[in-house]
Formats: sequence, C-alpha cells, structure tokens
Amino acid sequence: MAITNFIPTVWSENLYTQLDRRYIAVSHCNRDYEGEIKEKGSVVNIISVGAVNVFDYTKDTDMSAPQALSDTLRTLVIDQAKAFNFQIDDIDRAQCTPKLMNEAMKVASAALANTADRYVYSLYPAAGTTITEEDTTTSNIIGHLIDARTALYTKDVSDSSDIVIEVSPQIAALILKAKIDLSTDNREQLECGCIGSIGGCKIYVSNNIATQTAGQVAYYKCLARTKRAIAFAEQISEISAYRPEKRFADAVKGLHLYGAKVVYPDELVLLNLGIPAA
Repeated sequence: MAITNFIPTVWSENLYTQLDRRYIAVSHCNRDYEGEIKEKGSVVNIISVGAVNVFDYTKDTDMSAPQALSDTLRTLVIDQAKAFNFQIDDIDRAQCTPKLMNEAMKVASAALANTADRYVYSLYPAAGTTITEEDTTTSNIIGHLIDARTALYTKDVSDSSDIVIEVSPQIAALILKAKIDLSTDNREQLECGCIGSIGGCKIYVSNNIATQTAGQVAYYKCLARTKRAIAFAEQISEISAYRPEKRFADAVKGLHLYGAKVVYPDELVLLNLGIPAA
C-alpha cells in the first residue's frame, strides 16, 4: 500500500469487517444502539418499553382506553478509547508482498477485538443470577449449564436459540470430555468459536473470559445470556496514514471508541466455575 492510495473511509469499513469476524463477546451483544459517537465520554441513549397488559376480549363490547406504555431511559457511556499506531519500513515493504499492510491491519483488528471482548466479559458482576462451583468436573459441568438455561427460562426467556453460553478453553475442555454430543453441521459457527449446543443454547469458547484466583482455585467467569442482555456501541473514530518524519516508512494509526452496559441483568447468568490447581 502506498501512502497516497490510502482512503480512510474504505479502511475504516475494512477494519469494521475484520472486527466483526473476530468478535465473540461483542457479537452476542445488542448493537442496535449505535449513536453519534464523537469522542470518549459520548453518551448513547437506550430506551426500553415497559410491560404490555393482556386482557380478556368480549365480542361486541367496547375496550377500555389504550394503555399508556411506560419507558425507561438508560445511558451507555462511551468510556473506552483504544488506539493503535504501527509502521512498516520501506525496505521491508519492498521485500515483501503488496499485501503486507493489509496483513498488519488484520493483526491490529484482532488485537482491538480481543480488547473489546475482554471489556464486555468484565461486566460479569452485573449478572442477575450467579451459579458457583468451586470444583468443576466432567461430572457436574453439564448440570450447571442446564441450570443456567433454566435460570434464564424462569425470567421469561422462552427461545433457547436466543441464548448463548460463553466459556473459557479450560471449561470447554471439561464440556467436551463429558462426552456430550455437541456436533453441529454449521461450519461458519465452528469457525467463530462455537463448539456446538446444549438444549438449543449455542456454546462459544473465548480465551478472553474473565478469571479470578481465590486460594488454590481459579474461577472462570463464564456467561449464559440472551443477545439483548448487554448493549454495545462502537465507532472507529479516526484512522489515518502518514509518513513518520524520521523514518522511511509507511505508518497507520487508528482510534477505536466504544462502551458496553448490562441492560437486562435478569437475562445474564454468571457461571462462576472454579478449577482447583493440580
């Protein structure tokens, strides 16, 4: 890529595309709240509608006045600002393929995606329900996943296809060793970290799951949630190419702004799964 061929809009769109391909936590958030994000500290408004009453209908009888729906306004603060800034020396660029800068941008997008996913997973304390196990094994792991599914169902979540369960690689290994049939014929899902499903709930593996150590036990903060439990909004605020003054090199820098908020805590279950040190 020559510096003169850099088109910010195109590169921003490409970066968004690369981010979407790498997201796990973010991809399971409600992202309908994208607003005008100009800088860190910007606010996105989230409006939710209250319950709708259901009543008996009698033929040839006038209905009562229509219900005035209540609404709730929440704010999602864009409190995360992450940047990247890298250069490729002209000599290196001349000796490598023309796709070198594209590959560098892919690496940058992977780093940004991992950072955003870790941020989303850090919101686990806001979960409405917590299931704790200090000694997670192949014998009890499936039972805890079913318990999480049940906890969501008791909160009026009725569609299992809307539930995702996100676990660490260590917990995923126990699930697979439990010899439960997790097979799926959806290759696209497998490539996005999905290892299958239990009770209709898809299970995803991420190395960005939050962890906490207590004594000799490592607790993995796995999540079971609906896709509206957490709201996420982002903006590639800046992306530009330049020539460093003291180098013969092409450089690219970018700024990723985002924020996330637990909007429906009753639809978020924390699976606090511990594995004792060997």
